[in-house]
Amino acid sequence: MDKPDSTPAHPGVNLDPAFALRITDLFREHNRALVAFLQCRLNSLSDAQEVAQEAYVRLVTMERPEQVDSLRAYLFRVASNLAVDRLRARQVRADNPIEVPDDDLHLAPIPERHVHATGQLQELYKALRELPAKTGRAFVMHVIEGREISAIARAMKISERMVRYHVANALAHCRARVDEPEMP
Repeated sequence: MDKPDSTPAHPGVNLDPAFALRITDLFREHNRALVAFLQCRLNSLSDAQEVAQEAYVRLVTMERPEQVDSLRAYLFRVASNLAVDRLRARQVRADNPIEVPDDDLHLAPIPERHVHATGQLQELYKALRELPAKTGRAFVMHVIEGREISAIARAMKISERMVRYHVANALAHCRARVDEPEMP
């Protein structure tokens, strides 16, 4: 089964530029809705953000993305499955049964949640524009494009430690800006 042309440079990561662009567009258009969708199911913004990030990682590392008809539907299905796993893990840790919602978890959020998620997305765009150029670039390359830290370090001609620093700062800034309106 030798396929030298289809083997990714980093095992498990699809670095096809066209696919990376599709993921970037998917993130831009639907991340807010995805996080809102997950927050409703998990009743925790931080858990929702973690599960959303894991869903994107699964999407970026899938072996045959060309076999998926709708990346959005696939993303929400993966996120839904991860949310159920998270709820089950909570149940095991707490040794206290919790109820998994009876409704179908892959359904899109209700319109009110979508409007809220759209507002959050606008706040995220503003937060990204507030970042220094290097910080924003490192964040986009790692989180949105799914590039490895080492590849970003080489591309930006900085150390891997600095890439991690920029990504962490960008993530903290974006989370703070997105969560800011929700604070009492």
